[in-house]
Amino acid sequence: MQVDLLAGTGYRPLVAPRPQPTILVFDSGLGGLTVLGRATRACPAAHIVYAADDAGFPYGRLSEEELVARVLAVMERLVARFHPDLAVIACNTASTLVLPALRARFAIPFVGTVPAIKPAAAATRSGLISVLATPGTVARDYTRELIETYAAGHHVTLVGATRLAGLAEQALKGETVDDAVLRAEIAPCFVETEGRRTDIVTLSCTHYPLLLERMKRLAPWPVEWIDPAPAIARRVADLLPAARDGSPVGLDATAVFTDGSGLTGPLRIALAGYGLAQVAIEPMPLAN
Repeated sequence: MQVDLLAGTGYRPLVAPRPQPTILVFDSGLGGLTVLGRATRACPAAHIVYAADDAGFPYGRLSEEELVARVLAVMERLVARFHPDLAVIACNTASTLVLPALRARFAIPFVGTVPAIKPAAAATRSGLISVLATPGTVARDYTRELIETYAAGHHVTLVGATRLAGLAEQALKGETVDDAVLRAEIAPCFVETEGRRTDIVTLSCTHYPLLLERMKRLAPWPVEWIDPAPAIARRVADLLPAARDGSPVGLDATAVFTDGSGLTGPLRIALAGYGLAQVAIEPMPLAN
């Protein structure tokens, strides 16, 4: 007969606490903060590392080969230092090009950010959709394949905004952004034809939601602006249930920059508002 000598003693076997999962949110600059905010709410049990490759910003100035090499090199450093359980590439320009190489190099799952053309096609009533993106994202074959697959029956306007991501960075750093400049950047999104108007604009750069309230105010007519961040956060939570369902840890996040020269006082305050009170520099200049 087997006797439990500890029965009735109040003893409970020691169970090692489950390690806190780590999520890496990566962007060329500050746009990924819009994704971080959603991921923090969807995954309250995770430690989140926000990595901004500001030494390489903007990625649109790099060739495709340079961009792939750059992101792989930076990710090597970040994975070795922080050992994430999952990484979010919170940059459309990088996601539309680099995800296959990242998934081939690293064993962890990667969640990308791509133009929200499928939900835009499902939501439009006028059939006129605008994709507001960086020139790099607009130029990608991946973007055009999304249009052919999900929005072939609609009129899709691709708008490659040359300055909008930089304007979002300026605003977050406390610098002045002129309404006239911002209005000019979004103006091509608004199309009228045969009595119909654009009714959906996809924010196909994670920087753009940082300016959303101002863009709404400056728009010539109301439209639905699709921000991909909520869908990205849901995907992360599905892939990493321990981060979603575990015990909340409060605001536990770290910001890492590859340059850091743009860390103004207002920006540090803004970062703290996202729970990023800890800021580190991981120097990695662009190769000559």
